[in-house]
Amino acid sequence: MKELKKKIKSFSCYRKVYIFTLFFCNVSFLQIPAYILVAFLFCWGIWLTYYKQKTNNTFFKLRFGLWVWGFLAVSLLTMLLNFTYTIFYSALMFLHILICFFIFYGMHTEPDFDFKNELYTVARGIVYITTIANFIGIFCLMFNIRFEWYWIKFTIYENRFTGIYINPNLLGFVSCVAIFCCHILCKPDFQNAVNQRKVSKIWIIACVCTSLFSLLLCDSNASMVLILAYMIVYIVYQFFAAKDGLSPAKVTMRIVALVLVGTFLVGSSLMFREICQQGFAVTAKTYSLLDEITEREQSDTDEQPKQNDSDNNKTVAPSDKGPITFEHENSNIDSGRFKLYRESLDLFKISPVFGISNGNIVFYSQEYANGTLKYTYHNNDLHNGFLTILVSTGVLGFVIFGIFGFRFAKHAAQHLFLQKKTFKNDAYPCMFAFLSAYLFYALFEKALLYDISFMVMWFWLIMGYTSCYIAKFEPMLETRYLFHQKRLHRSLL
Repeated sequence: MKELKKKIKSFSCYRKVYIFTLFFCNVSFLQIPAYILVAFLFCWGIWLTYYKQKTNNTFFKLRFGLWVWGFLAVSLLTMLLNFTYTIFYSALMFLHILICFFIFYGMHTEPDFDFKNELYTVARGIVYITTIANFIGIFCLMFNIRFEWYWIKFTIYENRFTGIYINPNLLGFVSCVAIFCCHILCKPDFQNAVNQRKVSKIWIIACVCTSLFSLLLCDSNASMVLILAYMIVYIVYQFFAAKDGLSPAKVTMRIVALVLVGTFLVGSSLMFREICQQGFAVTAKTYSLLDEITEREQSDTDEQPKQNDSDNNKTVAPSDKGPITFEHENSNIDSGRFKLYRESLDLFKISPVFGISNGNIVFYSQEYANGTLKYTYHNNDLHNGFLTILVSTGVLGFVIFGIFGFRFAKHAAQHLFLQKKTFKNDAYPCMFAFLSAYLFYALFEKALLYDISFMVMWFWLIMGYTSCYIAKFEPMLETRYLFHQKRLHRSLL
């Protein structure tokens, strides 16, 4: 019983259970039970937020917490100014934000917290689960096992590979996360800092290979942007984090080399995606042809005994397994997002200073705008994390959130590039590169904050681990106060 109570009060245990449950919300056939469990975990998270503040005074220990306070205050004010029947959804999102800030990002306020062990456990779990899921999806694709059952479109979703996940974009994001986890698990300093069983290189290689195949076949442009931005930011670190100083000539040469490497990465990625899609499309067409021949033979066999029965005109239903090209059915490069962006501008004009509150986005779209947004799974979000914050909290909330992000990024970059200690063999540069790449990714997906999903919570989880690195190398900030001796730590700014 004592062990159970200890687990219930464990913030680390909650983060691990919550993030993996949200992961399984993306998996076909496991989605409904996972969402049911998420409802209970969400309540657990709210209680832990209260418990953490009560026992650890987290609210006043957060790095850059002053801006977090401001953003929460604006969010509450916006909810009151835009009081509608969707207030319950707005309140739900507000509680979700508390979990993001205090349980995930605020992990650096937990005393004696071994964040590297937790990160290693999460990364190892992602590698194992994703590798198995990828093998199942690719095996089913190779043997043309695909079907539709209610909302589940197994293996193929709108002409794109989705594996065992419910959406190809989610498959793309999970593939990027898996590659990122493999990268940090290969860092020797990070491995030596934890006391856990090491992940076999066979698992890592299998995970990287299957994730790359899945990423190419799902045809997710946003995920492709995420992985390319991740590689480019990491290369920037490798080029410019030299501790022996860089002359102007070396800086110029490395900038030119960076442009060439970036161009090569983008071009080769698009080329390999096209080759991979065409190659698997040929395989899919072959199986489709075999299925059609088999069905025709079966149809002829069934109709032979009834050749003289002219009144019995029975036809065989055509197979719904048409040829697959693994490309978007929508030929528009924006996939309809420009229409959402225009709608967001109309919603922003309703209340530009304080916003309309996140719960009112669909409601106000129907009442006061063009009605582009609807209460459906695919049309209830602006598919741009920054626009969603701007419309929800207005210029005031967006600026405060932007200052918080800028301050965090500034300190993270300072430790990465200006510290005498190098992090090349640690996980820190990988996390910095992922967070930077995610900001580009958030321009095209419902990411960043206002969504209870694996996609959003993974961002805040990595942001929390990065904050632990910042807190570790800024111990002096805790002893410096604002306003002379007033008890407001400088770290709040």
